[in-house]
Amino acid sequence: MKIGAHLHRIGNDIVAAYLVDTDEGITVVDAGLPGHWRDFQAELVAMGRTLADVRGIILTHGDSDHLGFAERLRVEAGIPVYVHAADADRAKGGDKPKASMGRVKVGALLRFFAYALRKGGARTRYLTEVHEVNDGDVLPLPGAPVVIGMPGHSPGSVAVHFAVADAVCVGDALTTRHVLTGKVGLQPAPFTDEPTARSIRSRGWQGLRRAGCCQGTAHQ
Repeated sequence: MKIGAHLHRIGNDIVAAYLVDTDEGITVVDAGLPGHWRDFQAELVAMGRTLADVRGIILTHGDSDHLGFAERLRVEAGIPVYVHAADADRAKGGDKPKASMGRVKVGALLRFFAYALRKGGARTRYLTEVHEVNDGDVLPLPGAPVVIGMPGHSPGSVAVHFAVADAVCVGDALTTRHVLTGKVGLQPAPFTDEPTARSIRSRGWQGLRRAGCCQGTAHQ
């Protein structure tokens, strides 16, 4: 679904991924769940694009609901996957702390888990090779994405700024719909490793039209 100039989204307000479309090709941000592969292919068709147009995928962090089809893209199409150095091991299936769920409403929780199962959430395919990035890096990908470190949800959580789309993809640093309570509105996402260390940084974000959250809808 096209949500803005150069910016497309697949998934829904539970789990989402983004595609930034430029003349140089496509940069993907996050890979949702394994079952989003078909949604991804369908979106490429709707855009008049193919896998050959995809130049790279950036993970905002290494949790399983962001890995989705990333390894499949890497193995089958040779597309590089970028993740912050502090989350590289997590993206490869390494240990992660058990995060508190906080407040929960049964209906919202069931909807979250039902959707995750329907989209293959029990079939996580971890990465075997990644390109590590750090805060401030400008990646050699379409849209010249800028990596902005936002530790807290995980040690290597990042936001990705695309000037060409006048947008920033913030991963799970923020959400517009809490998947465990159903609460709507801009707020921190659940399953955060260190809530007290959460970093909501605004460098270069003033005046942006959209913040793309991987849980919830795009914030304008």
